[in-house]
Amino acid sequence: MLKSKVFQIPTERRYFAEPWSPEATLVDDLPAVPALSQTLLLMELKLHEFSIDLHEISQLVLGDPGATLQILRLAAHEYGAADGRPVRIEDCISDFGLDACLRAAGQTAPHSNTYQRCIFEAWSHSLQIAQGCKSLAGTTAGWINPDDAWLVGLVHMLGQMPGILGWQWDGGSKGWAEQGLRLAEHWRLPLCVQEFFAEMLQSRTEARWAGLVRRAHALVPRSMQCPLCDKPGLQLHRRA
Repeated sequence: MLKSKVFQIPTERRYFAEPWSPEATLVDDLPAVPALSQTLLLMELKLHEFSIDLHEISQLVLGDPGATLQILRLAAHEYGAADGRPVRIEDCISDFGLDACLRAAGQTAPHSNTYQRCIFEAWSHSLQIAQGCKSLAGTTAGWINPDDAWLVGLVHMLGQMPGILGWQWDGGSKGWAEQGLRLAEHWRLPLCVQEFFAEMLQSRTEARWAGLVRRAHALVPRSMQCPLCDKPGLQLHRRA
């Protein structure tokens, strides 16, 4: 266990002894999820420092759905389903080192202006929902880990990503919730994420994670790309 959240970037892990190909796949042959250019730049700047604040860099990553998903895919690639697999971004950075996490997050980035705007809108909405979920975690019935609440809100549009990113993949699914669940299972994302999509797939919209995300949507402006903003039966009362 780390006694301090400031640590020297590890270099002894075998990961660094292996050549990294920008085309390398993480877990599967699906494309990389793009991270925001600003996130990658700030991560690279941190890389040149002698030591980093683990909490600070983790919060930077967790503000970007693309960077978060790519690093969690890296963990699944390295560990598979083995016990002890890191499921928190802090643990991933501590285990793999910032360099490896930066390379995983930076495999691809938005190019065209239209594509950038599309990604920015989706990622901004996801971040707003993450903030709402975390703020609601302490007021909901039963105890919900605020960090898990943030992650669920941050990646709640996972089922929409193939369409947003133009992937030729539907995973054999029939809707965004099933597609999100298949991706979450495929990438071995934390259990809270898988549970959210399972609840949505089963139309359990008042269940723990689904209800939390649904309520968070009442706190933010609607997004044209988010299915929870327009899904029949889930119309929400928003602020003017």
